[in-house]
Amino acid sequence: MAIRSFGEYVEGINYKVLNEREVRATAGLLFFTVLVTMIAAVFFKKYGPIPYVSGFILFNFIISVFINPKYAPANFLARLIVFKQEPIYIGAIQKRFAWSLGMILSSAVFILSIPLQGDPAIFESVCMLCLLCMLLMFIETAFGICVGCQFYFLSLKLRLMKQPEVKPNCMGNSCSR
Repeated sequence: MAIRSFGEYVEGINYKVLNEREVRATAGLLFFTVLVTMIAAVFFKKYGPIPYVSGFILFNFIISVFINPKYAPANFLARLIVFKQEPIYIGAIQKRFAWSLGMILSSAVFILSIPLQGDPAIFESVCMLCLLCMLLMFIETAFGICVGCQFYFLSLKLRLMKQPEVKPNCMGNSCSR
């Protein structure tokens, strides 16, 4: 097993895959973390946790995208939660694209949240980005729809990206429809 790898090969599938159950559990854990942080900010005006939580999420995405999802803390915890469930394999290439978009969003929230500690007036900007992140994580967790993956396949259709040799599947084969 390679330390630096995004996805893995499993028997019978000729492209790298991730376990969809782990991916959805990770999204659920991160969603819950952001939800608690946003409740603290909106109702109790506690902005201190925002840079830590957004930094943790950014750190998780950086490890997932550039090293290996198996070593990202939230992914590791998610794997422990779903370890007894039979895996559902989905293509890794579109998840890497989607998580790269998530990394960009979380880095924007992280960067904006640092001056938030001294100027609560910019909370609305941070809040809008956090709500977008929460919406995307909720859709992934609750419905198994990866919006970033849909953008990946749309960019392939529009020929904005190089076509992969083998087209990987999405949850429920939703990307092929």
